[in-house]
Amino acid sequence: MFRAVFQDFGEGVAAAAGAERIGRLRAELRRRGLDGFIAPRADEHQGEYVPPCAERLAWLTGFTGSAGCAVILMDRAALFVDGRYVLQAPRQVDGSVIEVIPLAQTAPEAWIRDCLPAGARLGYDPWLHVEAAAERYRAAARAAGGELVAVNGNPVDAVWSDRPPAPAAPVRVHPESLAGESAGARLGRLREALGRQGVDGLLVSDPHNVAWLFNIRGADVPHTPLALGYAFVPLEGRAELFLDARKLTSEAAAALEPFAAVTPPAALTERLRARAAGGARIRIDSATGAAALAGIVRDAGGEADVGEDPLTLMKARKNAVELAGARAAHLRDGVAVCRFLHWFDTAAPGGGLTEIDAVAALETFRRETNLLEDISFPTIAGAGPNGAVVHYRVTGASNAPIGPGLFLIDSGAQYRDGTTDITRTIAVGEPDAEMRDRFTRVLRGHIAVATAVFPAGTWGAQLDSFARRPLWEAGLDFDHGTGHGVGSFLSVHEGPQRISRLGNVALEPGMIVSNEPGYYKAGAWGIRIENLLVVEEREIPGAERPMLGFGTLTLAPIDLRLVEPALLTDSERAWLNAYHARVHEELAPQVADAAARAWLRAATRPI
Repeated sequence: MFRAVFQDFGEGVAAAAGAERIGRLRAELRRRGLDGFIAPRADEHQGEYVPPCAERLAWLTGFTGSAGCAVILMDRAALFVDGRYVLQAPRQVDGSVIEVIPLAQTAPEAWIRDCLPAGARLGYDPWLHVEAAAERYRAAARAAGGELVAVNGNPVDAVWSDRPPAPAAPVRVHPESLAGESAGARLGRLREALGRQGVDGLLVSDPHNVAWLFNIRGADVPHTPLALGYAFVPLEGRAELFLDARKLTSEAAAALEPFAAVTPPAALTERLRARAAGGARIRIDSATGAAALAGIVRDAGGEADVGEDPLTLMKARKNAVELAGARAAHLRDGVAVCRFLHWFDTAAPGGGLTEIDAVAALETFRRETNLLEDISFPTIAGAGPNGAVVHYRVTGASNAPIGPGLFLIDSGAQYRDGTTDITRTIAVGEPDAEMRDRFTRVLRGHIAVATAVFPAGTWGAQLDSFARRPLWEAGLDFDHGTGHGVGSFLSVHEGPQRISRLGNVALEPGMIVSNEPGYYKAGAWGIRIENLLVVEEREIPGAERPMLGFGTLTLAPIDLRLVEPALLTDSERAWLNAYHARVHEELAPQVADAAARAWLRAATRPI
């Protein structure tokens, strides 16, 4: 487990070898008659977490973030990253070969338009881009006087001599006792939606949706229990599931047999052509469906209806069984986090702890629940300046001692009944006035979101500024979204819901989102406070329209040593005291160790 967390995927190796690897890629491009190539951080399903064989961007550049895109031309190369990675990426890549460009400054298509030579042929892999992205790149290449060219076979794969094999983890059943609904019922709901939308079938390209629809789970990618594959659901007739049958346990094969024919993945193109023949209208997911899929449908004479996969929104609205599982998982996880925080407060002041020690200890406490399936993402454990790197990943090379100051730890767990994600910022020694001020402003933003009441139909974008106002009042901000959706024993980052400037989906009852405002002082420390929330209906006397609010799922103390009470309003103080009272009431009976219980009592005292 820890090897994947603590060792870089090529970091140090790929960064040092960047010039040589990009040189090899350029030679391959010349051989194919291409003048450049777009290398996204993506697999065929546009996943955030991808199998090792799809980590092309990391191998090529050394950059290990979960999102990014490189454009390699013959005389220059650029890596585009969002605000989470503007500090990390320059540390990981060879700056003499690759220019790191923040997306907020320049989009890849703008750079292509400005930098692609006239007459150049820019390659892209149509299996690694959705159609909208391919169209943007095509327009940019055309504006530069060049041409976007779909490649047959990824050129990075051609020069990656030790590329890992495709994953082949077992597929198992996710029982209805945890899912709350049978695969048959879900297929029925999906077909009703497809009928309303006037399509003849859906190509399910998102493995999360495949897993949810058929109540299966796998282990093909790190930290998210996915079986990589596709499904085709016709409006009428039996569904097809494109998975290697050798991955199915006998129980999974028996559970799937009534609902879907299991077809070898290599047959996807042929079967999709057959389904599209005769002018059939096939829905291709605009978020995860590769441009290659739409091309296959059109070439076969069908209509590629590129739009939303209805399953994505269905999956986001958790049912009563899934929500009960989430609450049970968060209670269990809260006990493990409480034990960790007590251990940390006891061990850290004496010195000698490192970031890796903290990561290992927290996972140990979670494993001692005897129900941990996996961590839900590589733990972010940043001491001092490392805490200011939003998606910092501790490695053997970067592992820092934990000394006086601030320590940020962002972690989560996968349990069969729920997925967790929590961030706490901890004072080591006596925090200074600036730390307390910034922490309290972040806390005030967190409380503003947690207590928000809003009309049905409200987008996440409309709530994002709630978290930022206390920071804005001091001329401060943070460069990531306030919150993301979370799955049910699925991805810790699940759409379509999110609280962000880009959150353009209405929040609905049953959706789970994170609430994680932060503040980052580059070169010094970082602050983030994260709980998971569930969207709930709110009854307001005299209300003229349906209203919603949030219930908090996460249970763990917030470090009171970092709170400046004078900055809190009476209602904010009341929220914090009520939250801590609930944390103590629910966790204390589950904490066996007397010393840890005493610590919890002190950590949740009213202020």
